[in-house]
Amino acid sequence: MSQIKQVTQRLKQLLKEQGMTYKSLSEQLQLSEASIKRCFSQQSFTLERLEQVCEALGLTLSDVFIQVAQTQPRVSQLSEAQERELLENPRLLLAAVCVRDGWQFNEIIDYYAISEPEAVRLMVKLDRLKLIEFLPGNRYRLLIAQDFRWIPGGPLERFMEQEVMVKFMAPKKNEPWAFRFYLRGRYSASSVEIIQRRLNQLTREAAELNEEDARLPINERTHMGLLMAMRPWEPSLFEAMRRE
Repeated sequence: MSQIKQVTQRLKQLLKEQGMTYKSLSEQLQLSEASIKRCFSQQSFTLERLEQVCEALGLTLSDVFIQVAQTQPRVSQLSEAQERELLENPRLLLAAVCVRDGWQFNEIIDYYAISEPEAVRLMVKLDRLKLIEFLPGNRYRLLIAQDFRWIPGGPLERFMEQEVMVKFMAPKKNEPWAFRFYLRGRYSASSVEIIQRRLNQLTREAAELNEEDARLPINERTHMGLLMAMRPWEPSLFEAMRRE
């Protein structure tokens, strides 16, 4: 579906939500109702006309474009082939993480030792993998959901367990913990379900905050790691004391 069609459909939805008809919209814009209908049916808005329609709805052009982008289906899980290809090329994995966090093209090459031609090649590969839509002017549209999950037992999960999680729990020298808390107990099945539900909610909220903050410059954001885990477990120190 073309972007113009997507914007037109979103405007129609907004008109319906606000109880605004083509007739009332035409009166606000001081145009004939036929002209308004023609704009929507032929999807032939000038930029000025599109801005006028948005203003009549109490929105800016940016508001509508953001809403359209947020309604697009995004990849919530990669295929095993996609995961393997990312892991085979660390720089491609880095580029995937950066675009997921909303880095602009120039921010990537300014912050990391990646040349512009190489960055273009990485973006083209991410486009081919359907993780982004690479646009003219080295811009891109993200196709990855903020809360996407890796395949259980798949290449990325094994990489996370072997490389990331172990090193995450052993901070570098003088690297502070922003928050660290360990809690154990014996819970009923219903209590475990409640805790899992709350953790899932926190995961979604963290993903939404990351997406909102992606609009800020890199120097106003800090790399943070958030690890949440829960499973049946008893320290081996205690396990060794069990009665036979």
